[in-house]
Amino acid sequence: MQISITAATPMFKAESQRQQKQPKFIAQFAHTAASIQAAQRLRAQVFSAEYGVHFNHPTGLDIDSYDHFCQHINVYDTTNGLLIATTRLLSDDQAKLAGGFYSAQEFDMSCLMPHLQGRVLEIGRTCVHPDYRSGGAITVLWSALAEYLLAEDFSYLIGCASISLEETGERFAAIMATLDEEKFVQPTMRVKPKLAMPSTKSQALIETKVSLPPLLKAYLRMNAKIGGEACLDTEFNCADMFIVLDVATLAGRYAQRFLKTA
Repeated sequence: MQISITAATPMFKAESQRQQKQPKFIAQFAHTAASIQAAQRLRAQVFSAEYGVHFNHPTGLDIDSYDHFCQHINVYDTTNGLLIATTRLLSDDQAKLAGGFYSAQEFDMSCLMPHLQGRVLEIGRTCVHPDYRSGGAITVLWSALAEYLLAEDFSYLIGCASISLEETGERFAAIMATLDEEKFVQPTMRVKPKLAMPSTKSQALIETKVSLPPLLKAYLRMNAKIGGEACLDTEFNCADMFIVLDVATLAGRYAQRFLKTA
């Protein structure tokens, strides 16, 4: 399926064509080995810089067994052809072939999944080049994602948003203190982390205003809910927050922002 806002437009057009209405950023499905490897390379660069993780693959790319079962959406800067953002999508059908959703490695989802009637899509490994985090790139990525969710009749989107723990984890505690109850799913539906976050008793940063990480902020602006307690990811030294989005909410006011052609 083609995402209409990203139709398979060549990355470099003749100058006269480019001047007509070429958007600065475009999103495309990665259909070639080269475009998927480019996504894996960007992931490795971003995650290494932000979380200090080392990837053991011989090529230095961020590759795991789930990539084979996922679709990848890449966002490009059309002025220079640079890959600036990427994410991967795992449908419920493909998850069965992969042995389950990726999130199931970190969370017990048994209380949640019976409530998710209809098709479910998992999003993961989302990252944005550090020079393109002002909002434009993530908006184009979310526009493509929202259109795909509606066009393919998915009912729910699930996934994780990571919060770096840095040295002490106090920033995570400060962020959690800003999240009120309405941002979470109902208690009876909540997932359970397989490795719970340790408690933080320091109040220094909890009483200071902190900004939400861009990815978590984007999910919440799409009206997603937090699925429960965070899971400690020891490999990436981060807290993973489980996210659930009811796609029906995209038919409301959020569609005005995230959908351009659906």
